[in-house]
Amino acid sequence: MSEENTNEVNETTEGEEKKGRGGKRGAPRGNDKKPPRRDAAQAQGDGPNVDLEERVVAVNRVAKVVKGGRRFSFAALIVVGDKNGKVGYGLGKAKEVPDAIRKAGQKASKRMIKVPIENGTIPHEIMGNFGAGKILMKPAGEGTGIKAAGACRSILELAGVRNVLTKSLRGSNPHNIVKATFTALKGLRAVEDIANSRGVQTKGLRARVKAKAKA
Repeated sequence: MSEENTNEVNETTEGEEKKGRGGKRGAPRGNDKKPPRRDAAQAQGDGPNVDLEERVVAVNRVAKVVKGGRRFSFAALIVVGDKNGKVGYGLGKAKEVPDAIRKAGQKASKRMIKVPIENGTIPHEIMGNFGAGKILMKPAGEGTGIKAAGACRSILELAGVRNVLTKSLRGSNPHNIVKATFTALKGLRAVEDIANSRGVQTKGLRARVKAKAKA
């Protein structure tokens, strides 16, 4: 075999090896492994939480007017909580009621808030406003129970409050009541938080407050 033929054979062999290593049709390397496949719920991180309890506040049928007529769907307002200081709400829309409730529950579990609770009640009096809804809340002693109705009662129960006095001063729409209640709960501050912000020692603070109130 001549030198020219030998060079041609070597160039062909080298080209095939390069094509097999890095070409589009080359065989995959033995060390390359695909990452384990994750489920959709695991990837999104919105799997069901067994520690949360949910309650349906309102389910409405809504209509969207389009060129061909009306398209009906359902809107569900859901409240979820762990009865240990965490509660949230969500609004979900879908063609069917179960799907709307599921969407609302996922949204509610993702945006929960922490409610300061002291001895089973709220730390201080507060008022919440949202739109046409207005809610007044006052702390209550042991044995009083939850003096509230409708959506406000469901929220307080799921938050873990056992004794509280509430009054709906304006509005009856459940959406406004829910948002007004959450506005009030977001404004609650524990005694420790206020004392730390003012640079006051929390040790013996409650005893001094009670003694001052009695005097």
